[in-house]
Amino acid sequence: MEERGSPDGDPARSQEQGPEGPETPIQVVLRVRPMSATELRRGEQSVLRCSGTRTLQVSPPGGGPDMAFRFGAVLDGACTQEDVFRVCGVKRLGELALRGFSCTVFTFGQTGSGKTYTLTGPPPQGEGVPVPPSLAGIMQRTFAWLLDRVQHLGVPVTLRASYVEIYNEQVRDLLGLGTPRPLPVRWNKARGFYVEQLRVVEFGSLEALMELLQMGLSRRQSSSHTLNQASSRSHALLTLYVSRPTPQQVPPVDPGEAPVGGKLCFVDLAGSEKVAATGSRGQLMLEANSINRSLLALGHCISLLLDPQRRQSHIPFRDSKLTKLLADSLGGRGVTLMVACVSPSAQCLPETLSTLRYASRAQRVTTRPQGPKSPGVKPPQQAEAELLQLQEENRHLRFQLDQMQSKAPGLHGAREAWAQRSLYGMLQEFMLENERLRKEMRQLRSSRDLARAEEHVLAQQVHELERAPPACAPAPQAQLLPAMLCHPSAHASTSVLCVECPWPTGPAHGGRAMCHSLCLQGAASPWKRHYKNHLLPAEDMRDPSLYNGLWFLASCATYIARVSIGETVPRQESPRSPSTGFHLFSRP
Repeated sequence: MEERGSPDGDPARSQEQGPEGPETPIQVVLRVRPMSATELRRGEQSVLRCSGTRTLQVSPPGGGPDMAFRFGAVLDGACTQEDVFRVCGVKRLGELALRGFSCTVFTFGQTGSGKTYTLTGPPPQGEGVPVPPSLAGIMQRTFAWLLDRVQHLGVPVTLRASYVEIYNEQVRDLLGLGTPRPLPVRWNKARGFYVEQLRVVEFGSLEALMELLQMGLSRRQSSSHTLNQASSRSHALLTLYVSRPTPQQVPPVDPGEAPVGGKLCFVDLAGSEKVAATGSRGQLMLEANSINRSLLALGHCISLLLDPQRRQSHIPFRDSKLTKLLADSLGGRGVTLMVACVSPSAQCLPETLSTLRYASRAQRVTTRPQGPKSPGVKPPQQAEAELLQLQEENRHLRFQLDQMQSKAPGLHGAREAWAQRSLYGMLQEFMLENERLRKEMRQLRSSRDLARAEEHVLAQQVHELERAPPACAPAPQAQLLPAMLCHPSAHASTSVLCVECPWPTGPAHGGRAMCHSLCLQGAASPWKRHYKNHLLPAEDMRDPSLYNGLWFLASCATYIARVSIGETVPRQESPRSPSTGFHLFSRP
């Protein structure tokens, strides 16, 4: 059985003719990689054979019928990187980009089939070690050719580049400053789908562009599994923007927006894989599922693009980030080249057949290439026609929506039930939160009551302490007076002082303070007064004037006693007047 593609799939012919007519098919080139060392050690046989330059023969093991697939070009394992670049006709796409067209080159195939090698060559063997020129991929060769072509144009050309990857349905900027972060994909009528906040870097030399390429490759997600030691875990898109300013051209309004002009996009799709064959587990399994879903969405869009009736209605490009960013390349206004990569191993035959059928469908998809348009004001007739077209599309979409709602009468009830369930869930959450707050309030009230009880006890203790007599006099004076009372005869020639400071007597005296006798004898003594022993109530001792007076008498008696026994008393230790605060004695 033979599956034929478009008769216009010859890149050599297309390179000479350029985009002609209203529609141009997607160009498909098939590349068969050589057998790997692991496959040769296992003794596997090749099931693919190139018949001429455009046909591939498939011979399934076990005696099954042969199959033939026809493409724009077929390259076997003996072809070099230079042969791939020449046969694919990438120079033609570069010329179209310089003329203002939007062009895309993307690789597709099973994991480990050589997609990344075809586009960028082998990975560097070490930091600072360049890839040999003979092994350079399509991208490096296109960069060198494009910059050389720009230098010979004789007109100013601005070149800018962006590099993104789609990893687990998240678009990340590989040239962004700092750690790559997810970026949103937007749409408008003028630009179609585009990545918002994307960093676009201007360059003017091959070295600068190579640095941008290496920066993106080093940041791209990759892992190893059974079939590939350096498997790409994301889809990568590097886009070159070509701007040739003219007097009619106006600069873009958004500084982050690419200038008006052509572009050349290189897309390295992650390989489809079977989890059972690769042995992926954990994160690798999640990545494989994301890759397969996006490729399935891409295949679904391609299948719908082949149906003329369904193509005019709706193509689900919004099903994945990959189909959004490839919408213009598949069914839009660009020129597209697809390089399908397959493995010759019999073990990979199911995935190889899937890739071949995928590529056969893709080359039957047509696009409508459109060159640059000079900006200007639209004529009133054209604006009115577009308005009428949009109104008609709006009515058509409303009619389809009404039909869908009529076919699903339970949809409204299901929405109400879902809303009720959502409200019930919210009510349950509020009730639980309310109960938690009530519990916290009860705990806070209990803590408050306990604190109030402790405060009451402390207040009672403070009240009792306030009703108690003040503290005793300093220890040195309190120790001196009892000694004088014990030895009165030693000071017979002097005035005799018998005095004690008021001390609390404890519970035995009902909490009252005892003021003992103060006896001053001697004719020359100015303190000729005798105080009988008597008890003073505790509340009297709280009187500041009474307490200060008693303490002043005790201080004077102590001072006189110290002087009478011949002690030299410093001036600062002499008694102070309770009213003025001055020392009463300047010298002993």
